[in-house]
Amino acid sequence: PCCPLQVIRPEPCGVCGSRIRFGKTAIKCCQCQLLLHTKCREQCPSLCAPRPRHHAWPREGVLADFAPSTTPLVPPLVVQCVTEVERRGLTETGLYRVPGAEQLVQEWKRRLLRAGGALPALSSVTDIHVVCGVLKDFLRGLKEPLVTFSLHPAFLSAADILDDAACDTALRHVVSKLPPANRDTLAFLMLHLLKVSHSPDCKMDVLNLSRVFGPTLVGHSSANPTPLTIMEDTPRQCKVVARLLSLPPDFWRGFVGTEQENLVPT
Repeated sequence: PCCPLQVIRPEPCGVCGSRIRFGKTAIKCCQCQLLLHTKCREQCPSLCAPRPRHHAWPREGVLADFAPSTTPLVPPLVVQCVTEVERRGLTETGLYRVPGAEQLVQEWKRRLLRAGGALPALSSVTDIHVVCGVLKDFLRGLKEPLVTFSLHPAFLSAADILDDAACDTALRHVVSKLPPANRDTLAFLMLHLLKVSHSPDCKMDVLNLSRVFGPTLVGHSSANPTPLTIMEDTPRQCKVVARLLSLPPDFWRGFVGTEQENLVPT
């Protein structure tokens, strides 16, 4: 159900992204709080079904807090963002490097986290870079990075091994020690980023992607790193992601490949 309201402060329309001006009449979805121009209502793919409030996700937490109860344990928000990017973003130059409008990124992240189970459709987000921004911001906002604080040193050490075969073996071993939700989500993201790296239009090779995702996925070994640690960690974070992306896709498919059809949101 939607209710018309008068806009008191200018806010972006959830469909077209342009600002709804002060005093104008807009429509707000009572379930997911999506705000849109009255003229954009027809383009809104679907309105939310009512759902219990207590199913909403926490605003922050470790990855497992957002994961489903059945394998593969990849949070629906991650699946939906990746699916949308693969559907219409693999021809965009600078995917994940070009920023989306920050206000829209935060608005959509809030909306998805508030929704919990049945997520509002991302097909109404005009700019695919906003969807990329939501995914990166969600991963950055976790209480600990995807590789976890406790395994952080092991990932860095494994990536430093000069012999390629020994490095691969060490990384596979450390990945297998991750909590199941972190491991499945990492596998899902690696398969996605490999697709991005193989798209000539995106111009985002493994090196570019590892620079973008190093700080996001690997982070630091504690919640409050010193400035010196941040400086020392940055090149090593990128190296970890680059080495992970050099592992064969079949290794990652072993975690999510067999149930891949369960991942696509309905």
